[in-house]
Amino acid sequence: MPTYDYECAKCGQFEQFQKITEEPLTSCPHCGGEVRRKISRNVGIIFKGSGFYITDNRKPDSGSGNREAANDKKVS
Repeated sequence: MPTYDYECAKCGQFEQFQKITEEPLTSCPHCGGEVRRKISRNVGIIFKGSGFYITDNRKPDSGSGNREAANDKKVS
């Protein structure tokens, strides 16, 4: 279940565990004040695998004569 950040007009910020399908809270569970859901910044991204190559998201160089060396470089 994701954690959502809320800001209460009376008592400040708090976090709430909710299902994705649940509606956002409209009142604070602590004091009953008006709340608004904030955009969360605690996104857990996990990169799996051996790594990313420098050429994965680049357009090929049209004038470069050293393409073999560029294909062998790995970015970790």
